[in-house]
Amino acid sequence: MAKKKVFVSFDFDNDKKLKDFLIGQAKLPDSPFDVIDGSLKEAAPEKDWESKAKGKIAHADIVIVMVGPKTYKASGVLKEIKIARELKKPIVQIIGYKDGDYDAVPNAGRLYKWNWENLKKLLS
Repeated sequence: MAKKKVFVSFDFDNDKKLKDFLIGQAKLPDSPFDVIDGSLKEAAPEKDWESKAKGKIAHADIVIVMVGPKTYKASGVLKEIKIARELKKPIVQIIGYKDGDYDAVPNAGRLYKWNWENLKKLLS
């Protein structure tokens, strides 16, 4: 079975390590997914940030939002979700930290706990 291609949306300024951890999980032998590394910072001098994000999201099978304390209001995440909706890509949200109370990103689907069983179920 082919692995699902995942675009990871995350709060670049606060939660880059969450994306790195997810990439690590994708390298496990029984992982059902590969990560399309779309680490694009909206504030970067690149004027074509949104078109690059759209291209990467278009090639993904699913978008995972790694949720931290401020993700629900991160402008880059909100734009990526808008693009994913326009492209009709499935979106899931994974709570990135064990402790805390996290707000879901608007219009980005259900929140799930981050554990291997959930990832395998969502991405198989």
